[in-house]
Amino acid sequence: MTRTSSADPKKDRYRTGYHHLAICVGDRKDVDDMMKKFDADGVIVVSGARTTGDGYYEAVVVDPEGNEIEVIAEHDDFRD
Repeated sequence: MTRTSSADPKKDRYRTGYHHLAICVGDRKDVDDMMKKFDADGVIVVSGARTTGDGYYEAVVVDPEGNEIEVIAEHDDFRD
């Protein structure tokens, strides 16, 4: 839906509120496959797939409204 009287100012990355949304998509191959699809579709990639310092395999993209979405693989912490 669009509304000409609505304003949606550019989102500052370090604004108050949530910083990003994280979605677990399966294993590392699933993350890699999803990132290839996002790249082919022209989605803005903030950071490509990698293993973080705390052991998570993840990548970050930006949705059309400027929200960061973290795409992650299953992690042992999820099984506790």
